[in-house]
Amino acid sequence: MSDDFPSPNPRVDPREIHLIVLTGMSGGGKTVALRALEDLEFYCVDNLPSALLPQLVGAVVEGSGSKHRRIAVGVDVRNRGADFAHMPTVLSELAAAGVQVHLIFLDCRDEVLMKRFSETRRRHPLATRGLSLADAIAEERRLLRPLMAIAEKVIDSSELNVHQLRRLVATGYAQATEGLTLMFQSFAFKRGLPLDADFVFDARCLPNPHWHAHLRPLSGKDKPVRDFLDAEPLVGEYFADTTRWLDAWLPRFEQDDRSYVTISIGCTGGRHRSVYLVEKLAAHYRARREGVLTFHRELE
Repeated sequence: MSDDFPSPNPRVDPREIHLIVLTGMSGGGKTVALRALEDLEFYCVDNLPSALLPQLVGAVVEGSGSKHRRIAVGVDVRNRGADFAHMPTVLSELAAAGVQVHLIFLDCRDEVLMKRFSETRRRHPLATRGLSLADAIAEERRLLRPLMAIAEKVIDSSELNVHQLRRLVATGYAQATEGLTLMFQSFAFKRGLPLDADFVFDARCLPNPHWHAHLRPLSGKDKPVRDFLDAEPLVGEYFADTTRWLDAWLPRFEQDDRSYVTISIGCTGGRHRSVYLVEKLAAHYRARREGVLTFHRELE
């Protein structure tokens, strides 16, 4: 690295450091994407000036050794204009030093951005210049065009809700985590199988809280439902058998260089048994490994 870059921890190979820079249109989902990476154990910083990127990489690695080799940074029009002109050079120098650099651009159609700002009643960051919302979006596109041109990936969030975007980012960059990343998701069989499932477990054979009036409005995240299912021996057997099967076969996927596996648990309505099992499985594996995510299709 040049003199402007702090020397990284000599015990850490720069090629093991993953830096993801998130940028894009305001309202396009940058904050959601940053949170998805945070779930994958990235060290996340928002709105960082480009000149400080090398110092951040050096400081995080030097201060934490091997714990944080995955860093995600958000950059948007709140940064000074000079940042956008300087960013390609900074990223190139980091890449030349061996750091695995990824630039993601979150895009969205103008009419969708207009609707999102209207619904949330948020002010566009450039509105302080006295611009109308339409003019602010157009100016933002102009300012961000150089970054969009060099982005490794451009994600159009126009047709995605926040949960779909979160999953898309997590899936795409799970390979930057150490070992296999697990996504546990719950779903309702009556609404169809998840298309992205690697494994599907059917929990419809278990006692159903839906048939108890006081539990019906709740979900598998709520304590009364958890207590109900915890007290059922069949549920305990199902959980034990599922973890035993996963413990036996997940190492085979890691040996095969898989970076991401989705385990889907389904029940009739996707609210009680499947949600309970997903949360319990996620807690079980988070105690043993990094990169464990959850998604509840029918609750989101």
